[in-house]
Amino acid sequence: MTTWPWIRRRLEWVRGRLPDRRGPVASDENPLEKYFRGNTGRVIHKWIHYFDVYHRHFERFRGKPVVILEFGVNKGGSLQMWRDYFGRKATIYGVDIDPRCAELGGRRIKVFIGDQEDREFLRKVAAETGPIDVLIEDGGHTMGQQIATFEELYPHLTPDGVFLIEDVHTSYWPKYGGGYRKPGTFMEYAKGLTDQLNAWHARTQDFSVDEFTRTTRSMHFYDSIVVFERGTVVKPHAEKTGRPSAPPPE
Repeated sequence: MTTWPWIRRRLEWVRGRLPDRRGPVASDENPLEKYFRGNTGRVIHKWIHYFDVYHRHFERFRGKPVVILEFGVNKGGSLQMWRDYFGRKATIYGVDIDPRCAELGGRRIKVFIGDQEDREFLRKVAAETGPIDVLIEDGGHTMGQQIATFEELYPHLTPDGVFLIEDVHTSYWPKYGGGYRKPGTFMEYAKGLTDQLNAWHARTQDFSVDEFTRTTRSMHFYDSIVVFERGTVVKPHAEKTGRPSAPPPE
């Protein structure tokens, strides 16, 4: 009996002799997006491309006794998502200005109520949480709120912590105090910090290395997101190895 080639190939695929090209298997999926897609708990509202950014920068903290702080509790769904993602050893904190959010805490989850533009309030939050491993800033989105939160809490991150601020597209929206290249927006503020990241190479007295330069390993810019990764940074140096491939010029 003759078997048509396309039938034979189909049988081989079924038997596992050909690679399955339908897409990634479950173990390769982004666990955050997988949780979001299957969510039957509290409401979660996220831009879909955020999940890849989260997982890229947060994966190394999973399953560890870390401190997570999220600004912008809303309906509480993301707090549940972070609990699932980081695991039972993590302590989760949330911050929101809506007093109703105080009821959205739970086991190893606590919600602070206050205005994130109030620097004294932010200092009280930092005093209670202790060093923060991961901070997700998804709060009120105004320029004053975003900058105050960064300035007050970035120094309270652990030496290898991550500060992720999302929805920075509001830096371009007048409703939130934004505008294209408008001074005082978070995006213009962050652009200035890219200079500070490179301050080791300054050749002028009014631009020098500071604490941000010494404690920030990298900055990452994505659509609507800026990520700061902490780390101990020493003055960079260059080295040379190998043999010359041509005689030096006379």
